Amino acid sequence: MTDKIYALDLDNGEWSQLLDKEFGEPRFRADQICQWIWQKRAFDVAEMTNLSKSLRDLLESKIDFGAPLLIKEQRSSIDGTRKYLWQLRDGQSVESVLMKQGERLTACISTQIGCPLGCTFCATGLSGYVRNLSAGEIAGQFLAMERSVGRDINNVVYMGMGEPFLNTEAVLKSVRMLNDPDMRNLGIRHIAISTSGIVPGIRDLAASGLGVRLAVSLHAADDNLRSTLMPVNETFPLDELRKAMQEYQKTTGNRITIEYALFGGINDSVEHARLLLRYLKGIHVFINLIPFNQVDGRYEKPTPENILKFRSVLVTAGFEAEIREELGSDIDAACGQLRRKTMAGDPCVLEPGPKVKPAYEAKKKEARTPQREVSDPRRTSGPP
Repeated sequence: MTDKIYALDLDNGEWSQLLDKEFGEPRFRADQICQWIWQKRAFDVAEMTNLSKSLRDLLESKIDFGAPLLIKEQRSSIDGTRKYLWQLRDGQSVESVLMKQGERLTACISTQIGCPLGCTFCATGLSGYVRNLSAGEIAGQFLAMERSVGRDINNVVYMGMGEPFLNTEAVLKSVRMLNDPDMRNLGIRHIAISTSGIVPGIRDLAASGLGVRLAVSLHAADDNLRSTLMPVNETFPLDELRKAMQEYQKTTGNRITIEYALFGGINDSVEHARLLLRYLKGIHVFINLIPFNQVDGRYEKPTPENILKFRSVLVTAGFEAEIREELGSDIDAACGQLRRKTMAGDPCVLEPGPKVKPAYEAKKKEARTPQREVSDPRRTSGPP
């Protein structure tokens, strides 16, 4: 781990201040450097040829321009989905997924190493929680994938490893960097954040004024069942979550995407669909139905008949609902699978770091107080 400043953690304003105060350079140099990193995907200062050699040497001595290091890549022979495992500067590893839909590419990026929430169907939580990612480590996955495929990626969804709203500050900073016209200039309508239902984070997103789209991983419209699937529901039950979604929609005007994974015999009946209808009444949503991507045999996939019946109930009631096409079915495309398997058996990866108890537990009480910010995707969501 280097003690150098990490280039990807700096936004344009921070570059301007650094160059002015520490290097005595005019502030327009910030635009030049940001364009090299964020638009030309240059992770070596030697490539920045419109900077003087003396400035490049000085920058190299003080700043780490490195991108996440590719450890492993899997490619689906079925649909072209790519799964990446990256090594970060401290030796920890993190996953990203790149999905191809026609000519459009959507990146699913991670916000934490591991996850503290313990959703019972998710592979990420099985390897424990280590730490939050920095803004540069989050956005760096996007840039590294663009460099890997040699072209621009069209959309990004924050729904890889980890819960974005347990790392809100870094997540929103990375959103701003990806959206900044002087940096990546992706466009805010191409950015979405998916949450398991962290109510203060949803309010934070709404209050941010960013206009980012919001997706909510719901998976059940009954508190008892949802708490069994997702323990976070005990802290932020469905009624609180619904109010936060309504507040977000009132503030932003954005439609919300509801992610609903279907587990055979668990939450896939017609009655479960009716519960979902009642819960979502009055909220403008698009519903993504996701036949479960099996992890370690704990849950079963729903039958095709149950999937179609479930969707029919929703559509008949006037909701927009689609069955999401399964992407990357021949690779470890579910969040956390590749990292977990690699840590268990691939000698090129360092041992996992200590499992640090996150601030999540300590924040349970304060998290119930209203705060701010949030946003929404559609069919470009990543693997559950």
